[in-house]
Amino acid sequence: MKLHRAFRFLAFALLLLVIPAALSSPSSAQVFVSVRFGPPALPIYAQPICPGPGYFWTPGYWAWNDEGGYYWVPGTWVVAPIGLLWTPGYWGWGGGFYAWHPGYWGPHVGFYGGINYGFGYGGVGFFGGEWRGGAFFYNTAVVHVDTVHVTNVYVNRSVVVNNESHVAFNGGEGGVTAHATAAEEAASREPHQATLAAQTQHEHAASQNKALFASNNHGAPAVAATARPGEFSGHGVVAAKAGAEYHAPAMSPKEARAPASAANRPFTPPAKNGSAQERENRSSASEPKSTPRSESHSESTSKSKPAKQAKPPKHQASPKEERRDRGR
Repeated sequence: MKLHRAFRFLAFALLLLVIPAALSSPSSAQVFVSVRFGPPALPIYAQPICPGPGYFWTPGYWAWNDEGGYYWVPGTWVVAPIGLLWTPGYWGWGGGFYAWHPGYWGPHVGFYGGINYGFGYGGVGFFGGEWRGGAFFYNTAVVHVDTVHVTNVYVNRSVVVNNESHVAFNGGEGGVTAHATAAEEAASREPHQATLAAQTQHEHAASQNKALFASNNHGAPAVAATARPGEFSGHGVVAAKAGAEYHAPAMSPKEARAPASAANRPFTPPAKNGSAQERENRSSASEPKSTPRSESHSESTSKSKPAKQAKPPKHQASPKEERRDRGR
């Protein structure tokens, strides 16, 4: 009996060691999604006020559903793991498809495709705040914080980015032309923490809301951002305007969905200052040699004949609208 109890205790102890290791693995939350056409432009919206100390802003993004296509996951404030920063996910063109690169938590912000998500995420890094010890301090020059209830604040206007791009993907025709810097590549190799349960539930709730699908809102979701995860109604919800003219895709979501294979799994464009050998190695591991690299967020290969690949859509420039206040 004592031996049996000792064995159960040892098994439980090993389980406690394995779970944190799995959560800290950079690949633990990887969900490979490849699509034949890119997401709509990022919508224009205001940031809801921060609910209180310790909350961290996670920008909205277009996610994919095999039945309905692209749908908007509203930006929201989440309680951040102490000392960690959020690197947003992004869509990147490679291997003939638009592939989703999931976001993650880490000690530094990595590459997120050069996408201008706003509110401190101007394309490179994050300037909406910083950790000082165990407390997060907010830069009120780019994020919306009630300084009466949140006193850990500072102002740094030198980081404001005048970037009016609403393009939601990296590479390809009309995509953002950005490479990972050496620092961003270093950040990608650091220990990461997977998406929080609140973030996963938030995305799932968005996938159940038909009004958030691009096919219904045409790039202008009525719930563009929320004060807290999963709250899609109330005072903390803000609507959006379309970031550019919406063009309905020429194929159905099922036709557009491509199986994730070695040819189209997500890859990160090489660091601009990386060595030629490093760039060649990354290219060989991430893309087929027959596919030229652009300079410019789990399934087996299908045996059926793939649908005719459409030419990557060229997103039109944003119409002249009043300048949005997105912390640039």
